[in-house]
Amino acid sequence: MSPPGIRRIALARFGPDLLLAAQNLWNQKTRTVLTALGIIFGVGAVIGMLAIGAGAREESLRFIEQLGVRNLLVESRPATSDQELQQRRRSSPGLTERDVRVLASNVNAVELISARRSMHPARILPKPSSGLPELYGVRPSYAAIHNWKLEEGVFFDGKNDAAADAVCVLGESAKVALLGYGSAVGKYVKVNDTWLRIIGILQPQVASGPGAQAQDPNQVVYIPLNTFQYRFWDMGGTFKDELDAVDIRLKPGEDSTTAAKVVTAILNSTHHNTPDFTVTIPAELLAEQQRAQSIFTYVMVAIAAISLLVGGIGIMNIVLATVLERTREIGVRRATGARRADIIRQFLLESVLISIGGGIVGIGFGYFLSWLIAASAEWKTIVTPASIVIAFGVSVAVGVIFGIYPARKASRVDPIEALRYE
Repeated sequence: MSPPGIRRIALARFGPDLLLAAQNLWNQKTRTVLTALGIIFGVGAVIGMLAIGAGAREESLRFIEQLGVRNLLVESRPATSDQELQQRRRSSPGLTERDVRVLASNVNAVELISARRSMHPARILPKPSSGLPELYGVRPSYAAIHNWKLEEGVFFDGKNDAAADAVCVLGESAKVALLGYGSAVGKYVKVNDTWLRIIGILQPQVASGPGAQAQDPNQVVYIPLNTFQYRFWDMGGTFKDELDAVDIRLKPGEDSTTAAKVVTAILNSTHHNTPDFTVTIPAELLAEQQRAQSIFTYVMVAIAAISLLVGGIGIMNIVLATVLERTREIGVRRATGARRADIIRQFLLESVLISIGGGIVGIGFGYFLSWLIAASAEWKTIVTPASIVIAFGVSVAVGVIFGIYPARKASRVDPIEALRYE
């Protein structure tokens, strides 16, 4: 039989039952809406939870990309007291420029390397509208290591670093706090007693991370490392090492775990096994965050799916009650030639229509819930097509599964007893 013929037969078989099911639901509008609420909230909750998971996943991917999947982050562990510092200095000089030279010379996997020093300024002019930004001294390679892009201007280069030029690049938040939303390149800021000319503004960066990377990179004033060393004195760094960190970018194709072991072995040798540094592998952080977020997403979706389960039970209860109310109608249909399959189809279509309607409204509620979470909690949420398909598909499946039992019960009603039912 040709496809048009099959479609005509299907329409002739299901069309009247579909219209009858829609009419019965319309006649009981309040009951239908209350029954669909469980599906609406369930679908909305599933979409909202998946949106939170997708948003968190994208943020973590952006953060790891910012750190660099080919990067290694060596960070100093500051001493907590003068006694601890003296004990360390008996065996280790701490993280120093010598470590940078040793790593660059002996680790073949290194492509780019930059030392980093930081301090919290005592004062900055113009006076910022929020807290004082941090001051970072880094090498010109630091921007390439972290895949930075600039909103305007340029990053300082090797000449600026060699000459210890009084120039700086501002993070996005620091720029707004100091100079507002207009163009800032060519203007000056005064950090402690040194005037710095602004030559670049970074694009907004992801503000989260381990260790020293937890400092918001948008709230930082970046200057050449030589400028930091020759023009600034960190009065608050009594227990700190010469360097706060060494950021490394590996060559393409190099294994980050193997390179991290080599770096750790070299530093253990030069520091005489003193535990005054840590080596972080962003690629491993990415894998760990993805595992944690997958578990988190599964748990949230499972909790949200309980609403769909409750909605399905509600559909089953309401359809069972409808079967009792319409027992006489069932008897009349059976007496006039309706088969059991016709009765099953009629009541199953009603439960499916409830779940489809609830699913459609639930999609809208899911978008609203995602927007509300993003606006109130300031979490990034992303509603993906997959989450919509999953939530809507489950809602339809719930309508079918929980509608089968009441429909079969209706089909088994004895016609004679049904005609006598009052």
